Amino acid sequence: MGRTVTVATCALNQWALDFEGNLERIFRSIDIAKSRGARYRLGPELEICGYGCSDHYYESDTLLHSFQVLAELLESPATQDIICDVGMPVLHRNVRYNCRVIFLNKKILLIRPKISLANAGNYRELRWFTPWNKARHVEEYFLPRIIQEVTGQETVPFGDAVLATKDTCLGAEICEELWAPNSPHIEMGLDGVEIFTNSSGSHHVLRKAHTRVDLVNSATAKNGGIYILANQKGCDGDRLYYDGCAMISVNGETVAQGSQFSLDDVEVLVATLDLEDVRSYRAEISSRNLAASKANPYPRVKVNFALSCSDDVAVPTCMPIEWRHHSPEEEISLGPACWLWDYLRRSKQAGFLLPLSGGIDSSATACIVYSMCHQVCLAVKNGNADVLADARKIVNDETYIPEDPREFCKRIFTTCYMASENSSQDTCNRAKLLAEQIGSYHINLNIDAAVKAIMGIFSMVTGRTPRFSAYGGSGRENLALQNVQARIRMVLAYLFAQLTLWTRGMPGGLLVLGSANVDESLRGYLTKYDCSSADINPIGGISKTDLKNFIQYCIENFQLTALSSIMSAPPTAELEPLVDGQVAQTDEADMGMTYKELSIYGKLRKIAKAGPYSMFCKLINMWKEICTPREVASKVKHFFRMYSINRHKMTTLTPSYHAENYSPDDNRFDLRPFLYNTTWSWQFRCIDKEVNGFHFLYGFPFKAFSME
Repeated sequence: MGRTVTVATCALNQWALDFEGNLERIFRSIDIAKSRGARYRLGPELEICGYGCSDHYYESDTLLHSFQVLAELLESPATQDIICDVGMPVLHRNVRYNCRVIFLNKKILLIRPKISLANAGNYRELRWFTPWNKARHVEEYFLPRIIQEVTGQETVPFGDAVLATKDTCLGAEICEELWAPNSPHIEMGLDGVEIFTNSSGSHHVLRKAHTRVDLVNSATAKNGGIYILANQKGCDGDRLYYDGCAMISVNGETVAQGSQFSLDDVEVLVATLDLEDVRSYRAEISSRNLAASKANPYPRVKVNFALSCSDDVAVPTCMPIEWRHHSPEEEISLGPACWLWDYLRRSKQAGFLLPLSGGIDSSATACIVYSMCHQVCLAVKNGNADVLADARKIVNDETYIPEDPREFCKRIFTTCYMASENSSQDTCNRAKLLAEQIGSYHINLNIDAAVKAIMGIFSMVTGRTPRFSAYGGSGRENLALQNVQARIRMVLAYLFAQLTLWTRGMPGGLLVLGSANVDESLRGYLTKYDCSSADINPIGGISKTDLKNFIQYCIENFQLTALSSIMSAPPTAELEPLVDGQVAQTDEADMGMTYKELSIYGKLRKIAKAGPYSMFCKLINMWKEICTPREVASKVKHFFRMYSINRHKMTTLTPSYHAENYSPDDNRFDLRPFLYNTTWSWQFRCIDKEVNGFHFLYGFPFKAFSME
């Protein structure tokens, strides 16, 4: 009868400008799809060149090499008898488009340009591409000679069209178009398209996966149909981790789910689906059918090919499944760990070095590396030859097999506790115990000699010796003395990263890991060019609250009992003198705000787009049970003063794993000045006017309104 279709989608760990590696992974996905009986294969957005090429999209080389890869795909026997849908940039009439190139048996069927470009948050597609603004319009595209020689075609259709095969009709969406309020699948579905495809380059954000899944399922819940989503996975060269989650949905229900976090470079989902399920589902939706009778038709590209077989009555089809979502703690354990693995193997370094202070942030970073080691050992156990080959290159041993996470950790992870006269024995012991439990190669050293040498130079030149405030010094002296310690730790971290393996008779160098969380970066509670300055930072986009929950997760799931005492200790920088051998300095006292408050400020500032006045207006209601309007005003003013004074630090922030939508990353996500008028005179005056307008009745604030 020709009613069941077998389709494939995939998640590929593509790498920007790695044309050879990207081609190999595309071929592997096609081979897997064909071996499982698929007649259509969908790949991620811009998979040929890699999504994260950024300004390399301007280069003609990127276009040339993309077409060279396409030519190899077209002429390969591996791509015969299966419709292949690949992504690449295309220049049409001197305008650059983000496109899908759909081909079958050495013939290009359609080049479909992206209609809605992603241009918010981390995305800057309008910088490099132009959206196709001609709805339901197709033009001739003149193929370059290297493609003409393979296909024998001079021109092919280019534009907003759909494919009509012998048995069904397919229409393409590209990433952002699913998220747009006027998604193409709506009109395509009304025009009889039964299979919708979406090629994405969607990155991980904590607690975001369910939104993507809900959008896919809702796309066919009201209109019926089959929705196939492909996505990039892994770190393709920057701060983002693309989190896979390839999926297939039918009539609003998921029938196939890919992994969100995995070390597999190629993951293929194949599903066999019944077209009659779509047709019968649509038949009883009268409102849909009335709208469909008035739909404007799409240009159809006729394809002499079927996705089904003529004798398929007995072919089993896929049934709905329940999507399993990771908890935020699992996401922190897995996402940054996979990102670190990609960065490590692709940078061709021999491991990581982490300044381990015995506090929550550096301990959480150490746990993420330990989780990475777990993932590597598990992947090797499950037969992942790519991971095994990469592990052997990293440890420089062609016979090595990583089986024990602690043993692998010992080879590739060095932790270093850098004590000073202001460090407590408690933090030293906590760092040492955690290092023992995760298996890292641990170093204890003391920085006092280096600090005294630096301060000796200053005193010799100026004739003055600064003092901590505990000993009668000024605030300037106190801060400078803290910063010297912090910056010396950064210098030593890089020295040991370069030479530690040399002292052990091992080749290679180490990547330095930073461990400043998103809240500290937002407040600027860090020393510029201290240990927060590193090569990469896996927790730089994660809040202190989430990190505490992650630490508890590690206690329970990795049996790291050393973390219990770390959890119960108050966060401290340990840069000021001890009092009777105990820490007197705490982070929240230094900052003048709690980490919980910082998270709220961050979300209001970035996600709610609130300036000082709007933040005050929102918080007087949020905090009405715990703060007076005057207290709220004081807190808001203090935050914005500290944020603006320290904003310059974001220009040198270590590249961090992006995990939160209120990240202050200055690179491309949070674009703001770094030289502010820190008095905020006009804004704060507006707040004061509101505060002075409040009256108090029975201890509660209310606003008096005039009836005149």
